[in-house]
Amino acid sequence: MALKGLDIFKLSPKKNCKECGSPTCMAFSMKVAQGAVDVNACPYFSEEAKAQLSEATAPPMKTVKIGTGSEEFALGGETVMERHEKTFVSKTRYAVTLCNCMDDATIDAKLADIPKIEYERIGERMYVEMIYVNYKADGQTDYVELVKKAAALGRTMILGCDDAETAKAALAVCKDSKPVLNGATSKNYEAMNAVAKEAGVVLGVCGADMNEIYDTIKALEGLGNKDLIVDTTAATIKETFANTVQLRRAAIKDGDRTCGYPSIVNLAKLAKGDMHLQSALAAVFTVQYGSIVVMEELTYAEALPLFGLRQNIFTDPQKPMRVDPGVYSINGGDENSICLTTVDFALTYFLVSGELERSGVPCNLIISDAGGLSVLTAWAAGKLSASTIEKFWKEQDIEGKIKSRKLVIPGKVAVLKGEIEAKLPGWEIIIAPTEAAQLVKFLKDM
Repeated sequence: MALKGLDIFKLSPKKNCKECGSPTCMAFSMKVAQGAVDVNACPYFSEEAKAQLSEATAPPMKTVKIGTGSEEFALGGETVMERHEKTFVSKTRYAVTLCNCMDDATIDAKLADIPKIEYERIGERMYVEMIYVNYKADGQTDYVELVKKAAALGRTMILGCDDAETAKAALAVCKDSKPVLNGATSKNYEAMNAVAKEAGVVLGVCGADMNEIYDTIKALEGLGNKDLIVDTTAATIKETFANTVQLRRAAIKDGDRTCGYPSIVNLAKLAKGDMHLQSALAAVFTVQYGSIVVMEELTYAEALPLFGLRQNIFTDPQKPMRVDPGVYSINGGDENSICLTTVDFALTYFLVSGELERSGVPCNLIISDAGGLSVLTAWAAGKLSASTIEKFWKEQDIEGKIKSRKLVIPGKVAVLKGEIEAKLPGWEIIIAPTEAAQLVKFLKDM
């Protein structure tokens, strides 16, 4: 249960506030309770009080970090069940599988395909972030050699291995990259815990059902290990979904910190061989609490909608996604091509740019800074007006970059036509249709 300001005040040193720089000890305690300030900002709290407060004010789901450098990812740390309540914190990460049961040709082909999925959308790099390296005792490929191959790609790894000796050998060649060791069960958790602790990596907990998993987590916590992640994959889709939701609900709604760990959902195991089903389930578990979603492969057909969904879900609902202001060439548009302008709200940009691409007409899409608001909202707020367009034109030196003097403005702000003509002398201002879907016919008719 989270502490209130009064609870924190009781633990405070109650020094003269002029000494510690806080307005008052009570005010400082209230800010700590609200999460607005770190308790370490007051130098007079004892280490014991700090430890107690850090534990009590921590999110109900523990934040676990895996990987290193640019490939370091934070998982967990969530405080709400639904995005609209506040916001989600750590986005779902996607992994593809390799297995020592595969032959060398299949392994090499899969490793070659992984780097092919990489692009940028609204300032975010979209790519296959993790590799799940699965161990089969009767595999035809040496597991350690497979781990070496996968590590060479530079992605964060998950070692799906429940044999302690094999796991130890595999970690000997990759522990510096901070992979996840996924394979602790009720039968082997002591040995697996020793291997994970020695290598300094996060340990994944598996089990036949949530009761068994819960008991194993309790046992591992008793051994002093709280760097855990839970594999909620069960025998069926229904059970897996129930496990994943139950884990989050128990942590956030019931305050049970034993359940407060990130989750792995292995769709490669759950829907083996059916990529359409895996893609659909990946979307479900992106929305419903999968911290890592494992698939057999990830092609552009699955990646484009999946990454787009994730980006929408894991952005602050109070801060709309924006594209960078500037001039975007569409269909090979050059300095002589017609210009269109709209706002920097990401949804508007993708709707408009998509229809422009579909038209096949070379053009320049000029995106002005509208604070991430939609067309009508930006106009009502004064962020889309003749004056803001004139200012943007001067800042970007549009007339120096583009020879065309035809500008198409959004149909929903047709009222600005006369004002823009006055601000941009020499430009022919054309009113676009009110709906983006009408742009294809509009441009072709022009």
